[in-house]
Amino acid sequence: MPTETQTDWHSSTSRAEVSRDTFHVIDFTRNKTKEKAKYGDISQDVQCVQKRVVYRFIKRTFDIVFSALVLVLLCWLYAIIAIAIKVDSKGPVIFKQERVGKDGKTFTMYKFRSMCDDAESMREELEEHNEKIGPVFKMRNDPRVTKVGHFLRKMSLDELPQFLNVLKGDMTIVGPRPALPREICSYTPYQKQRLMVKPGMTCYWQTRMDRDSITFDEWVNLDLLYIKNCGIWADVKLIVQTIGVVLTAQGN
Repeated sequence: MPTETQTDWHSSTSRAEVSRDTFHVIDFTRNKTKEKAKYGDISQDVQCVQKRVVYRFIKRTFDIVFSALVLVLLCWLYAIIAIAIKVDSKGPVIFKQERVGKDGKTFTMYKFRSMCDDAESMREELEEHNEKIGPVFKMRNDPRVTKVGHFLRKMSLDELPQFLNVLKGDMTIVGPRPALPREICSYTPYQKQRLMVKPGMTCYWQTRMDRDSITFDEWVNLDLLYIKNCGIWADVKLIVQTIGVVLTAQGN
């Protein structure tokens, strides 16, 4: 799961918007990194998705209906998780984290707290143990994760509050995982293309059994592959695969 930046539940988070020009003016002839730009410029694919009115309507309708059902029918599970977090460690049950969505617009993402309350202050000390090459931070045995947090991550239950983000329209159920503002500062033009669509709760990377071993460039390629191939059938398959990941406790 993505690294968490913990803040107080009652704190106010500014909803600034990153310059949109950053994500639309892409010159691949100047990209001299060693990154494998497998899919090149996908702006035309994004424009095609915008023109598919029926698909977008069905996708948004499903997001609203499914998220509302989860929030209502699983309210008892939310309550149990909240109590377990409070008993296990000090700090808020729900924390807010600023993430970057479509076209660089920032929003507040919700998650169940799975780390100790001072996790962010420990981040710099653990930076040398980062197991990913690129802007993201991933550590298999992160000492900041609590006992309850380990179980929540294993079962992917820490992501449940994001159904509220989906209901609000900040996220969608299927789409590239939302990035942290500090991560996109080091994105290449190719990598920034994953920000051209609304972020989601699950994606190709999320359903890969070897997702913790793939490189960030491979992760980006999977996101761009989804953008090129997105459709009702692709979304349904990813949702079914995600349910399988949750039921078999493949989270980390």
